[in-house]
Amino acid sequence: MGSKVKILNDLEIQMSRIFDAPRELVFEAHTKPEHVKNWWGRGNPLDVEMDFRVGGKYRFVEHADGEAYGFRGEYKEIDAPDKLVYTFEWEGMPGHISTDTLVFTEQDGKTLLTATTRFSNIEDRDGMLASGMEDGAEQSHQALDAYLKTIS
Repeated sequence: MGSKVKILNDLEIQMSRIFDAPRELVFEAHTKPEHVKNWWGRGNPLDVEMDFRVGGKYRFVEHADGEAYGFRGEYKEIDAPDKLVYTFEWEGMPGHISTDTLVFTEQDGKTLLTATTRFSNIEDRDGMLASGMEDGAEQSHQALDAYLKTIS
């Protein structure tokens, strides 16, 4: 199943997708570096630094098309395996920081992942939508789906 993206309001968008894996495993795939490096970068090589605790920071560098793309943020809330909240910033546009809230809901052995992103302003929201984030997210979710099959 593909990711579904919808605009909630002027500052928020939401994506949802069902994964054929238990909630604990999908949560773990988002929170452990040895898992994140296998799917987050859409299958591209990924450098992962994670201090997974509230107040801890993360930095991912995706290597694609001969370029390096850095992303960073801070973990704000961790409620395993139900919810994860963190900030997100693409280093190519410093200062444009959004907050992602991931909710993991188990349904009959599968996991519904609902990701809500809150932006500082409508321009950042529209810029993210125009950037191709929907396709990128779908590619990452496809990579996660394939990776989950190898570890479940």
